[in-house]
Amino acid sequence: MKKAVQWSMFLALLGGFHNQANAQKKTRTFTVTHIIDASADEVWAVVGEDYGGIAKSHPKIVSSDYINGCEHSGEGAQRVCSFNEKGTRFVKEKQVNYNAEERSFTNQVFEAGRFPVDAEYTFANYRVEEIDANTSRFVFEMTYRTKPAFLGGLMKRSFKNLIEDYTISIQHHVKTGEAITKENFKDIKKKYKRS
Repeated sequence: MKKAVQWSMFLALLGGFHNQANAQKKTRTFTVTHIIDASADEVWAVVGEDYGGIAKSHPKIVSSDYINGCEHSGEGAQRVCSFNEKGTRFVKEKQVNYNAEERSFTNQVFEAGRFPVDAEYTFANYRVEEIDANTSRFVFEMTYRTKPAFLGGLMKRSFKNLIEDYTISIQHHVKTGEAITKENFKDIKKKYKRS
């Protein structure tokens, strides 16, 4: 009987360690900022208000749209972003902590398709700050966890490069209204320097 009680206590303790380890999964973070020669309201209109239309301002996203009955941006808005024509490489995301006055929100991934990220631990904070009437700063802070976890360090530079290209695309789209594509982005990138 003593052994059974000891064994039960051991299993309970082991289960507690397992749950604690799962609750504290390691994530990685990075921040990208970019100064844009446009008002904060103009930049916010693209990144915050046209949430479902991100494909127009992102060089790697082929198509995007609102999903699950959502028709516009705001708290709880959901979108799907396709990274290929077939739609087999995609992420589904949700807009939370939406604050139009502060021009900020959190973009929570809730389904990652074939991408090696753990959706439960992957999100980005978007913020547009006013510098003056014609200049703003776009701030993108990402937290992510990969599946398998060891890929996290290897993928950080790729993720950061992708977002740096996105900031340039935002700037071009705000200034010209031109939709960004994989094909036109190489020429667009040459026109802007990172800030």
